[in-house]
Amino acid sequence: MFKGKRIVVVMPAYNAAETLQRTYDEVMAQEIVDHVVVVDDASRDATLELARTLPNATAHGHEANRGYGGNQKTCYRLALEAGADIVIMVHPDYQYTPQLIPAMAALIANGTYNCVLGSRLLGGGALKGGMPLWKYIANRGLTFALNVVYGAKLSEYHTGYRAFSRELLEALPLEENSDDFVFDNQILAEIIWQGETIAEITCPTLYFPEASSINFKRSVDYGFGCLATACEYRLASWGLAKSRRFVTKQRV
Repeated sequence: MFKGKRIVVVMPAYNAAETLQRTYDEVMAQEIVDHVVVVDDASRDATLELARTLPNATAHGHEANRGYGGNQKTCYRLALEAGADIVIMVHPDYQYTPQLIPAMAALIANGTYNCVLGSRLLGGGALKGGMPLWKYIANRGLTFALNVVYGAKLSEYHTGYRAFSRELLEALPLEENSDDFVFDNQILAEIIWQGETIAEITCPTLYFPEASSINFKRSVDYGFGCLATACEYRLASWGLAKSRRFVTKQRV
């Protein structure tokens, strides 16, 4: 199924020295990944030094912290430069299990989808995995609102476990997006704008002290950023405002 397809896993890393090796080992244990890209966003620990010891991996460090979105921009650029046909993002904090990589890659390799998300909410395992109740409620509420605006039926927009085809990444105006956490929402809005169907598979997650998670204030900022993107999308679809992200005609 993956013959001729180069699969690259990207890991946007920040202070992930305690979990990076474990995540990398499980990624490579899936036996389909050709290369790994680790981008360290000016960590205060030994993340970059550890990344440089990993076989079949590119380790890149930002001299100054660029933010989660800025980190992803570098990840995708380096993955495409490495010849990736399929790019899978998994966080190096081991919150998402790398065991789903073959399933996510297969949906892209067989031409069925160009984007696949690992959803924490499908299957009802988010709370069991330790997701805080306030975050679960906010996730569900924000997802409902975004589905109404985008005309989609996703179970969540906020997972950090994602797979993309090369063709899709090359078609997206990634540099126009935020360098902060709202990048995650903006890229999905752009994909929907282009008429792509986004697939989802159930993903168990683990919340523990070493796993990264934004605090309440940053979550509120992220939520307002998502709503602002949704307003931009809707106004552009009505032809009432110009947008650097939504510049091409929607496919139907």
